[in-house]
Amino acid sequence: MIVDVSYWTRVFRRIIILAFTILGLFLAFKLSVFYMPFLVAFIISLIVEPLIRFLMRKTKATRKCSSIVIFVVVSAIILGTLIWGIITLFSEASNLLQGLNDYVDKAYQLFQGFLNDLDLNKINVSDQILGIIQNSTDGILNGLSTWVRGFLNGVIDVVTSIPTISIYFVITVMALYFICVDKVYILDQIEHHVPALWVKKVGIHIRQITKILGGYLKAQATLILVSFVVSLIGLYILKFVGFAIEYPLLMALFIGFVDALPILGSGTVMVPWAIIAGLNGDLNLGIAIIVLLIIMSVVRQFLEPRLVSKNIGVHPIFTLIAMYTGFKFFGILGLLFGPIILIIFKNVFATLIDDGVLKSIFDRR
Repeated sequence: MIVDVSYWTRVFRRIIILAFTILGLFLAFKLSVFYMPFLVAFIISLIVEPLIRFLMRKTKATRKCSSIVIFVVVSAIILGTLIWGIITLFSEASNLLQGLNDYVDKAYQLFQGFLNDLDLNKINVSDQILGIIQNSTDGILNGLSTWVRGFLNGVIDVVTSIPTISIYFVITVMALYFICVDKVYILDQIEHHVPALWVKKVGIHIRQITKILGGYLKAQATLILVSFVVSLIGLYILKFVGFAIEYPLLMALFIGFVDALPILGSGTVMVPWAIIAGLNGDLNLGIAIIVLLIIMSVVRQFLEPRLVSKNIGVHPIFTLIAMYTGFKFFGILGLLFGPIILIIFKNVFATLIDDGVLKSIFDRR
């Protein structure tokens, strides 16, 4: 048997390149988490860059002067929002944590009332099956209570870690200042220290990824921010009017987080919330939540075509797989980062995917 050494050498080289690229993406994700303040500063700089250029055009000022003005305004907004958010989150999380057991008891009583109204005796459900249903419900509620309690304790730990938050905030603000003011110098330094071949080859992918992923992330971030702000304002209005909404900021954050996940949306949270409110006897609250959801959907449908110019070309089933994989590897944050990594992976290996992965690796061409 004759072994084609040159063929298997090409196959091995392609597999090694694929493996090292995947490893590079994994390390890039880990480094982005490790250097989170700089990543946040970079993302904010991308968002405020159009404002800097706009100010430069209108005032004929230098980039440094325009950057400083925008930097001061943005930093003041971030600081004010951070202080308000910490105080409000601590208050709401503490109150919810204290009354969590009462909410679990109410949920169990609501379920029991639903079973009684259903009258399972008429459909011949045995006591054994009924006991299994009740035990399962009790286990789900206890498990959910434990998870929520852990999450709220984590939120309280985070918002009360003032020294840590201060350090992150100062580093982020300083990084944002230098990125905005000295953007050209930083890019020149990176190009100066990186080999020309790397700049040529990697630069092509970076430009494509920045164009596709950057535009997608900016559009999604804008839509999520709009959903969060609309839901926050709507929930506070409902609270001031007299509806039983005790934790508007926590709920708005949760709605915004779910709205950030591909495939899912704000309706994933608000529709069950409205149904539970209606079943609990507060039909007006349920209707108000549905009306708020309709308003948010109309606003999103109005903005989305103007912000998202084209589809990213990833089928929902692969997006769902990416979300699940990200969740298994990185936890809750993986739900957000999984699809982003998928978009990067699709762009880096566009030729390989278009030609067929296994075909491209093992083809004898």
